Order: sequence, then structure tokens, then C-alpha cells
Amino acid sequence: MKPNLFLVVAGDPSGDLHASNLIAALKRRDPSARVAAVGGPLCRAVADEFLEDLASRGVTGFLEPALKIPFLFKLASRLRDFISSRHPAALICVDYYGFNRRILPFARKAGIPAFYFISPQVWASRPGRVKVLKRLVDKMLVIFPFEEKLYRDAGVPADFVGHPLLDLIPEPKDRPEGTNLVGLLPGSRSSELRRHLPIFLEAFRLLRLKNRFLEARLFAAASQPDSAYGKLPDGVHLVREGDYTVRGSLDLAICSSGTATLENALLGVPMVVVYKLSWPTYAIARALVKVKHIAMANLLAGKTVVPELIQRDATASRIYLEASHLLDDPEKAADTRAELLKVRRSLGKPGAADRAAAAVQEAVA
Repeated sequence: MKPNLFLVVAGDPSGDLHASNLIAALKRRDPSARVAAVGGPLCRAVADEFLEDLASRGVTGFLEPALKIPFLFKLASRLRDFISSRHPAALICVDYYGFNRRILPFARKAGIPAFYFISPQVWASRPGRVKVLKRLVDKMLVIFPFEEKLYRDAGVPADFVGHPLLDLIPEPKDRPEGTNLVGLLPGSRSSELRRHLPIFLEAFRLLRLKNRFLEARLFAAASQPDSAYGKLPDGVHLVREGDYTVRGSLDLAICSSGTATLENALLGVPMVVVYKLSWPTYAIARALVKVKHIAMANLLAGKTVVPELIQRDATASRIYLEASHLLDDPEKAADTRAELLKVRRSLGKPGAADRAAAAVQEAVA
């Protein structure tokens, strides 16, 4: 019997991570399965056929993708031809709605079942996307418990499979307070580094003026070379790690909004969340986004657990003040840690990639 061929499409670094774990789960459950993938270096390492590195191109936002339109059209055309000629057993889209929205109709036209692992944040902005997904997707495989009800109420088949980060991030251990270690996580995209890294480094400089024993670990993204971070000041050391050992030892993280904020929450690391966009992109986002918070830890908690500094507020002096509140007040830091660990408990148990793989393979079978 011809082995099943699955097409997996991811488009950013976090999607690359979760797609690679899904691919591994598909092949673990069925060693004869074959997977073709669009993603990044992690998908390249586990897929049988790697079609394109989309994750490393940093295509994000509202206006920035316009510069990549020729490339995206060409890639979409290649995937249309792949689906038509190779007829995979299923298409699995991983996050990255703007591009995957263009690929889903090809699967529908070819009569191929389509699954969506890691939903676009329709609850935060553009709820009309649910109607599109209802038309084009056979099942949503969602990672937040409230998403399952949202989709089912809209008539979209959905399973809550748990959050994939629970498979990667160990249970936090008790650790001594006051280790004088701050983490800097400016983001994975080149545009985020340009906007965030200078103010993160300046905020750390201000913090170190008050505490000369303070050290910083700058966490490098897999998609960025060391040279992207430039010459680092005293007390700041570049770190590349895959097991969260250093991250879990932090007293505080200063981080870009995104996956890193949820990773920190699952580790119980207090943080200051920062995000700056180009002004045109920010204006569009402000008009579209309907939720009160941007940090996932705050969204899941339903309240402000960690401070958020967005756009005009994202300055070194404001970061310094918010970080000082946490570093100088052990009781406040401990309370924040406890609230973050409540968020972890709300996300279910490990095994998201395996449950997602099982749902796809059972449907295909």
C-alpha cells in the first residue's frame, strides 16, 4: 500500500518549531508516513521533502509582506502544483494565517482534507476569519481551551489538543531568589531586533548602574546569526539553548511580545513585555485588535499579571522602572511567579503534538 504523504505548511520561527514536532509525531505514529514541509530549519531536519524555508524570511505584520508578494505568489503556485500532482493524504497548516489562507483552497479543490494546528487569533482580531476557516478546514486543532468552544459554537469542528510548549518546557523548579540574572529576548525577526535590542540593552545598562552585580543573558533566535546582535556591552552574554535551563534560572525577563512571553509564563519567570511596530502597522493593528492585553500570560489570566509597554511606552526608561519594581520587591516577584504558574496549569497536559497527529491520522484512515 502506498504510504501516506502529508503536506505541512508553517511560516514563522515558532510555527517551524511546532510543525517540526508535529512532523516527528506523525512519523512516530506511522513510520511509513512521508512528510513534505514548508517551514524553517527545524522542519528541514525532520521532513522527508523540504520545499521552502519560509520561516527564516521574517514575513510578518500588515505592510511588510507586501514587499514579499512576488516570492509568496511563486511559493503558493508551487504548493498548488504540488497538491494537484502529488495529492497528499492531508494538508496541515500551522498558524501563519495570511499565507495558509491562500493554500487551503487548493486542498479543498483537490478533495484533500485540511487541518489547522494552532489557530490564528480570531478572538483577538478579525473574527470574520472563522467563516473562512469553516469553509476550508475539516478540523481545527486548537491549543487554548477557550478556542474549542469558540469554533464549535461557530459550526467548525475543533479539538483542544493542549499547548505544544508543555512538551518542551519542563516543570519549573524551586530556585533561589536574587541570582542577579536578567534575560533579554528581543524577538526572532530582523525588524524586531532593530526596534527592540537597542532599548533592551539601554534598559539593562540603567539597571546595572543600580546593581553592578547584575548580569544579562541575551537569548539568540535560531533564525539569526550571532552577527545580528552586534558587539555586546559588559555584563551581557549571548546564549543559544534548547532546553530552557538558563531561561528557567532568570530573576526577570525583558521580552518582545510573542511566544517568548508564554514560555516565560510556563517557567514562572516574571517579565516586562515590550513591543514596537512600524507606525503604519501599529495604526492598523490598533484598529483591528479587540483584546485588552497583548501578552498571552495576561490574556489567559484575564488580568494584568505582567506589565506591557507598547509603542510610545516602549522606552528604556519605562522598561527600567517596571523591571526595578520586580527586581527590588521579592514579594511582588513571588506573587507574579505564582500567577504565571496558574496559567501553566490552565493549559492541560503535555502531548499536544501527539494528539494532533492522532486526530489527523485517524481522520485520514
